[in-house]
Amino acid sequence: MTIASFHPPRRTLMGPGPSDVSDRILQAMARPTIGHLDPAFIGMMDEIKTLLQYAFKTKNELTFAVSAPGSAGMECCFVNLVEPGDKVIICQNGVFGGRMQENVERCGGNAVMVQDAWGSAVDPEKLEAALVKNPDAVLVAFVHAETSTGAQSDAKTLVALAHKHGCLTIVDAVTSLTGTPLLVDEWEIDAIYSGSQKCLSAPPGLSPVSFNARAAEKIRQRSSKVQSWFLDLNLVMGYWGGEGRRAYHHTAPVNCLYGLHEALVIVQDEGLENAWVRHHKNHLALRDGLQEMGISFLVPERDRLPQLNTIYIPEGVDDALVRQRLLTEFDLEIGSGLGALAGKVWRIGLMGHGSSEKNVAFCLNSLKAVL
Repeated sequence: MTIASFHPPRRTLMGPGPSDVSDRILQAMARPTIGHLDPAFIGMMDEIKTLLQYAFKTKNELTFAVSAPGSAGMECCFVNLVEPGDKVIICQNGVFGGRMQENVERCGGNAVMVQDAWGSAVDPEKLEAALVKNPDAVLVAFVHAETSTGAQSDAKTLVALAHKHGCLTIVDAVTSLTGTPLLVDEWEIDAIYSGSQKCLSAPPGLSPVSFNARAAEKIRQRSSKVQSWFLDLNLVMGYWGGEGRRAYHHTAPVNCLYGLHEALVIVQDEGLENAWVRHHKNHLALRDGLQEMGISFLVPERDRLPQLNTIYIPEGVDDALVRQRLLTEFDLEIGSGLGALAGKVWRIGLMGHGSSEKNVAFCLNSLKAVL
């Protein structure tokens, strides 16, 4: 058997990620590959750091892109900040809070779980109660934008509570970065991670992260080695740090970083605040169209993510069959439910390049036709 070149179909991606990637980014990724220590590439890395600082609304020097997906960004934060025996309070209101727990336990830490119903925002009162009950806790971790449910929590309030009780914070911003207001310096977030494939609309495979001075100091004061060699910030920053000079650590995904650079330039050109407004406006249009069809949302309106809309599957409708028909008849992808929500909800993404009036209308009309 002779295998020919792969030519993927052209889909409209309106699931929980990856999101649609614009031709502008795909063209950037097709540019000539150069060495990862080439002076021209190093200059582009410096620009990526500056553009990520803009996207995160931070001046943190320790801001860069991990050469792996958002899950590695999560692991980067935990393996560097959690030492054996550390007590970490984790707020869970969906799938990804559970992954935080797994990271803490694999680092030898003790996870204290604060549970909220899936589809709800994290309850600050529950977090404060846990902080009072566990005065020896050193870290608080939570998901700002829970991708499994479409719920957004009040990061500013949660971080302030953690600091009030002497804890540092780790925040999951995989789905929130550039899609909804996120102010790392103003909210005093200590460590944060995201992914390239959501509202940045670059291909999967890179994880923007940022650490402030407090987090960097905790990493420097560790009494044990970082569990992961690849994600040890003491080593990685020899590659990303400094102006125009790099120490070899790993071979960076050169062309993927071209794509991230272009995605961040697009955010810069539109303006971060304008991107937030666009995502919200398109969410409202989708909401109104779904309500006309009698379809309701899982998350209360005050806590909804504009870029990730979780809706109840109408009674008597076959979840998998509808998604299959949308894909085969309309080349449209929407997401299924995860965990306890499997078979009960669909997740419709309006992220980055895919958040447009055209996509809202296309999704609504396709869904109407299939239902």
